[in-house]
Amino acid sequence: MNIFLRIITVFILIVFISCKEDRNQEYIEIPPEDLDAIFASTHQIPDADFLGDDACKKCHQKEYKDWEGSHHDKAMQLANRETILADFKGEKFTSQGVTSRFYSKGDDFFVNTEGPDGKYHDYKIVYTFGLTPLQQYIVEFPKGRFQCLRTAWDSVKNKWFDLYPDFKVVHSEWLHWSRGGLNWNTMCSDCHSTNVRKNYDPKTKGYDTKYALINVNCEACHGPGKDHVEKASQLGENYKASGAMHMTSKTNPKELVDQCARCHMRREQISEFFNFEGTMLDHYYPQLITDRLYYLDGQILDEDYVYGSFVQSKMYQNNVKCSDCHNSHSLELKFKGNDLCAQCHIPEKYNTPEHHFHDVDSESGQCINCHMPGRYYMGNDFRRDHSFRIPRPDLSLKYDTPNACVGCHKDKDNEWAWEAFKDQHGTPDYEHFSELLAPGLHGDPNGKEALLELMHDTLQPEIARASAVNGLQYYINANDLNNLMTFLEDSSPMVRGATLDVLGNINTTDYATYLLPLLKDGKRSVRVKAFYALGDLKENQIPAQYKEVYAKVKKEFFTYLYATADFVGGLAKKANYYLKKGDLPKAIDNYEKALEIDPLNNMVRTSLANLYYRNGALDKAENAFKTVIEQEPDYGPTYYSLALLLAEQGRTDEAVTQLEEAITYMPENMRVYYNLGLLYDKANERVKAKNTLLKGLKVSPTNEDLLYTLAFFYSKYGETQKAKEFGNQLVQLYPNNTNYKAFLQQLEGIN
Repeated sequence: MNIFLRIITVFILIVFISCKEDRNQEYIEIPPEDLDAIFASTHQIPDADFLGDDACKKCHQKEYKDWEGSHHDKAMQLANRETILADFKGEKFTSQGVTSRFYSKGDDFFVNTEGPDGKYHDYKIVYTFGLTPLQQYIVEFPKGRFQCLRTAWDSVKNKWFDLYPDFKVVHSEWLHWSRGGLNWNTMCSDCHSTNVRKNYDPKTKGYDTKYALINVNCEACHGPGKDHVEKASQLGENYKASGAMHMTSKTNPKELVDQCARCHMRREQISEFFNFEGTMLDHYYPQLITDRLYYLDGQILDEDYVYGSFVQSKMYQNNVKCSDCHNSHSLELKFKGNDLCAQCHIPEKYNTPEHHFHDVDSESGQCINCHMPGRYYMGNDFRRDHSFRIPRPDLSLKYDTPNACVGCHKDKDNEWAWEAFKDQHGTPDYEHFSELLAPGLHGDPNGKEALLELMHDTLQPEIARASAVNGLQYYINANDLNNLMTFLEDSSPMVRGATLDVLGNINTTDYATYLLPLLKDGKRSVRVKAFYALGDLKENQIPAQYKEVYAKVKKEFFTYLYATADFVGGLAKKANYYLKKGDLPKAIDNYEKALEIDPLNNMVRTSLANLYYRNGALDKAENAFKTVIEQEPDYGPTYYSLALLLAEQGRTDEAVTQLEEAITYMPENMRVYYNLGLLYDKANERVKAKNTLLKGLKVSPTNEDLLYTLAFFYSKYGETQKAKEFGNQLVQLYPNNTNYKAFLQQLEGIN
């Protein structure tokens, strides 16, 4: 077997993430007569259909008054003296070696700061973003790009500050304010304005972004008002609501949460633009619980924008919706303090020292401080975890997850918190899904079984079950695939989508029969994922009964690729699709385009290096690996990959050097010891060959490859007794392997 092809590259795709049906209904394939209906919801709503807040104000004065001045109202504004909260009087702010100067000239406002070329330039402020606790400022770049400054205004303390003060970013990085990470068109616009169309041009890498209304207007949530206003004007007092408007008092709780989630969740975009048709999952797919964005138990770590937390909660499962706590128009809380929770939870039972063990009305006695601990994002923006969980210090001890107890009692540790918890509440007599998810994501010995149990428990939150499916990809083997197929018919579209994501990483046509029906799924996100998972299937292999729907979903899939074409993840997805199709040049082209967006993305560069090798471009592959090493010198797998490449070219000494480095950075990886031992043997460095394998055995005493290779080497070097010792170990450890028994018998026959 080609030694280089033993490299397993796991590329984790990250793409910066009104439901009329019952979520609990059984999965049903869409009948043929309804296919046209599910593919019809792709039209763009004309801007003229959005009339603006003045049209709403005439009949809905109370709602308008609540909304006016809210964060939605001020989500985005033209920059002028009335909207800009910062001084802009020549003040300077320095962070991470970059000094920005803010000043005004006439009626215009400017910043002098480092640009994408590493040099200082003057930039005019054209828009403001937000109010409190911070306000951001946006400048215009060529080709329709609008960029959000990394330096923002603290509107509480009235001072400039760095959104990421501890994070050094150079001007060539994707995260630099002048590049993709803070690009308004793709990272912000969809949720800060109404009826947004990004309009990205992959050829020019420019934008022609449009919107109907600059801010989050009434119609951003309720839908275009033209038809509603016209009918109301015509019929007057005889007008009756037709049900055409969205997010009304008649909207069921889970549907309402989904409609809020459009902007209040981290998600992957599926459709080209949002048009109020279909459901959330026809336009977006939520980011699942992973150890990069969440703690292992599902608590917030990186920004998840509330939805991903809230749908974990028992409150969500019991039909509590956003507007039960928040005024839908002002966005403020409906009640102060524990009165908010007392809407549902009996204060005589819960708002007492016997329950929370703190003084009533004290800061420590506030429900939210135990059940909604928070984190700061964007420098000064404190946001609370909306999973509403009971603190679990026992899980903190196992998985280093946070808990509210030591979050307040900073002089204490988790051992103290757990003992105090047991003393006050006893050992938990309930099971939270995190007790299954955490060991699975952590890689515990029983992690796979825990994930399987969570996947099958339909009483658990669907995001937890979908996350368990997603986590299974790191354990999965051939036997698990048959079990996984059952989740393609799960009642949860989120679970079906996660299942397809896992299957999409397996390049085979063996399961096409199971995947094809998902092309007729009722959710666009599921259909798109099914199409990608079927990428290994040639179009002439599509059964006749699926050809029509396959062609329709193909359009949806390429629309999805277009919608994410300005993301590294979107281009990587496109590259992987062409890889499934066997089109290596197009796969390489899209990975190269991804690196143009983010030259420091070494997951992409590593995948590209492997494709260069497969395409025979050995020099490019070598240079790509060396670039990764230069940028991330502590990342062991790259030394290993480069070593295998060099070894195949007969450059043994260079390969040995790289493997020696690889052992330094990943001493637990047995394949490195194995391959280094082989190379030492090839170079007639017998002592080094044996010592390398013995060093590996100290880390993993029962490793089959190392034991066999040592037995073989000792036999080859004439040290028969040593060879017999390792041969005996192999037979004892792996009694069912007849080859080892035969090998030992050969050794026994040697005098």
